[in-house]
Amino acid sequence: MRPHTAPRALAWLLCAAAAALMAGCASRPQAPILEQPAGNAAAASAVAGRLDALLPTDLLLLGEQHDAAEHQQIQQQVMAILAARGLLAAVALEMADAGVSTATLQPGASEAQVRRALAWNDKAWPWQAYGPAVMTAVRAGVPVLGANLPRERMQASMADSKLDGQLRGPALKAQQQLIRTGHCNLLPEPQVTPMTRIQIARDISLADTLQQAVLPGKVVVLLAGSGHVDRQLGVPQHLPADLNTKAVRLRAGPGADGDMAQAFDAVWPTPAVPVTDYCAGLKARLGR
Repeated sequence: MRPHTAPRALAWLLCAAAAALMAGCASRPQAPILEQPAGNAAAASAVAGRLDALLPTDLLLLGEQHDAAEHQQIQQQVMAILAARGLLAAVALEMADAGVSTATLQPGASEAQVRRALAWNDKAWPWQAYGPAVMTAVRAGVPVLGANLPRERMQASMADSKLDGQLRGPALKAQQQLIRTGHCNLLPEPQVTPMTRIQIARDISLADTLQQAVLPGKVVVLLAGSGHVDRQLGVPQHLPADLNTKAVRLRAGPGADGDMAQAFDAVWPTPAVPVTDYCAGLKARLGR
């Protein structure tokens, strides 16, 4: 090598080595980013105490009231506490369809990337409400999984009579009655059975996603409406008996806890929320 070319060659080698090092760093998984629970320290401490009473468990089913903002705050606190302890295996969502997940994203992924990965429907499930819990899991390097029955499978579920046998007689009748009251007793009777089948199929889809995510010594968390986590009617009916499962109802406002002892392992009360007359809106849409 001629003397005047040596500095150039050395500089090129240094640049190449630096580029290789940067590429190596870029390909490595990002370190988890542990976020603090939302809300004040006293609230987070109360959630931690309630959580401790349910651990250890394979599955933790958190049943919310969808319009109670404090329930979504509690969900985010649970994610943060379990992640900080290294116990959070995965988060399954009623709010996203089965088949989508954040498993390929890094902890530093943007909210836009997470929403795309989950095919998030903001009209049905406001991201402002559920985003904090989802992002807490993503930041901790924990996969968030869609678990709900995809819309394209609903029509087939409505016609699937085998779903009627997934619940015992009294439980099936109770689920059918909930479908009636959930539709403000406005649903034509011939539609009750098909709509009940969809509800059962959704619970099966949620249960299947949970089972696939189980990791020994860790906890898979389900975020769903309280009806889905009911032990007598919902997801627990479709889970193997050897999985340790705890079902929690987040209840807004007063209620009789004793009446829920068979349906839930715990009831976490929160302040009442303003009552919304959803039936009035449904009647208006149906022209009644």
